[in-house]
Amino acid sequence: MKKDQRKKYLIPAGICILLLIGLCYYYFFTSFTGQSKVNYVYIDNDDNYDSLIHKLEPIASRHSFHAFCILSHHSNLSKHVRTGRYAITPSMGAFTTFRHFKNGLQDPVNVVVPSVRTMQDMAGALSKKLMLDSTTIVNALTDEAECQKYGYDTTTIAAMFIPNTYDFYWDTTVDKLLARMKKENDNFWTDERKHKAANLHLSPVEVSTLASIVDEETANDKEKPMIAGMYYNRLMLRDAKYPQGMPLQADPTIKFAWKNFALKRIYNNLLHIHSPYNTYVNPGLPPGPIRVPSIAGIDAVLNMVHHNYLYMCAKEDFSGTHNFAATYEEHMANARRYAAALNKRGIK
Repeated sequence: MKKDQRKKYLIPAGICILLLIGLCYYYFFTSFTGQSKVNYVYIDNDDNYDSLIHKLEPIASRHSFHAFCILSHHSNLSKHVRTGRYAITPSMGAFTTFRHFKNGLQDPVNVVVPSVRTMQDMAGALSKKLMLDSTTIVNALTDEAECQKYGYDTTTIAAMFIPNTYDFYWDTTVDKLLARMKKENDNFWTDERKHKAANLHLSPVEVSTLASIVDEETANDKEKPMIAGMYYNRLMLRDAKYPQGMPLQADPTIKFAWKNFALKRIYNNLLHIHSPYNTYVNPGLPPGPIRVPSIAGIDAVLNMVHHNYLYMCAKEDFSGTHNFAATYEEHMANARRYAAALNKRGIK
């Protein structure tokens, strides 16, 4: 074939190839959604290929959607859909989107582990961010054998959670969730923190238990070391009247024993409840935390203010802080002022 004849065929062929490359690029590599925002697609255990397609169709451009379907039908994606939370960014085309779903390349989610009062509350908070339902989480946290796998029991498991924000995969299992919490707890309890706890003759769980009471007493982080020091004085007091230590007499433990966290005033009739959490009757710390303690609460115990106060009472100005007293007489004077302020406001 002559040179000019070859050119006659090569030029159109080259144009066709370029057009084909351009068409492929347009279909498979231009923005899947055509939007400037990130879209998230959640695939759970109940989803299949059809439901995945149903979730993608509203956010995909027409050509990208068709390209995704072509790729899916020529792979095993149509037979095996991976669970997870998938981010579709503006720069992702149909091919990249397909690869993410096929290989399970999901995007992690920020999960806030909160300082809450009960494991039911914890399960509810976590289930809002994870594929796990709250019942599955509660069942694990209230199962003795499950808790013992991580070195706790059902009364102390709250001490394993360190409130913070963590990255999780949305479809994480309950076992991986709890194993991660144990790892984060181990990282939190550094040698320095363990040494401070040992100097107080307290274990990490006991520190967390005391911290949970301190957290319930005030939201004022600056005052927490003072309150921790007051309760520690009671815990360590040994004399003729209190040979086992002065009872903590912590009102928050009474609320926990009654499972009534709305109580505004603790009357004498509430103090006779038969419960290991009744610190008016039982000396020492309760069996475990009465809430998931905050980091501020734990560090307040480890860095408590050492003083001679044995009593405290909420201030009558309702500032959320307390009047401290070294003697019972001083304390009763403070208590009368606070009671008068409650009565004046009609708080029962």
